[in-house]
Amino acid sequence: MTWIKTIPFHKATGRLQKLYKKVSGPNNNVDNIMLAHSLRPHTMTGHMALYKNTLHNSNNTLPKWYLETIGVYVSILNHCNYCIDHHFEGLKRLLEDSNKSNELKEGLKTDTFNMILEKKYVEGLRYAKKLTKSLDTLGFEDVERMKSVNLSDGEILEINQVTAYFNYANRTVLGLGISTEGDIIGLSPNDNSDENNWNHQ
Repeated sequence: MTWIKTIPFHKATGRLQKLYKKVSGPNNNVDNIMLAHSLRPHTMTGHMALYKNTLHNSNNTLPKWYLETIGVYVSILNHCNYCIDHHFEGLKRLLEDSNKSNELKEGLKTDTFNMILEKKYVEGLRYAKKLTKSLDTLGFEDVERMKSVNLSDGEILEINQVTAYFNYANRTVLGLGISTEGDIIGLSPNDNSDENNWNHQ
């Protein structure tokens, strides 16, 4: 499950037990990426607050399927199969079209998504790629390109934060050897109106 010790749900006490209950899904299932924080529960609090507010907050204005698309793309760029598997399931659920979802995933894997998505979404993904793989080449002009296709400053911030979050999550997973063994793939905290509701459904 991970390369370090973790504390399972049934052995958790105190603050950790409360956090597990807050992030759990069906049958007290806790995603392995959250279990990996069990020796330092305060880091789970930070992780979930960032995750919930970057991807699952009703104040975001970009469509949720697009934010998940950024997450899948960044995870593909970082070769993080754990996050690809989890978030592609979420993307499929949001798009409600398996063929369209699979076409988009293939476009992300082959960098041909410009044939599928609107220009503003393409530019957002190009920015996400630079932020992930070649930060030293990223500059003011990349933000201006996003503005030129009618992405607002607030939406650019959303793209930036989702990209940054997934780079953090990917490195958490890859650096600790976290696998999907025992996970229920694709659950997420879908109550976007309550930033403190972390329950996975």
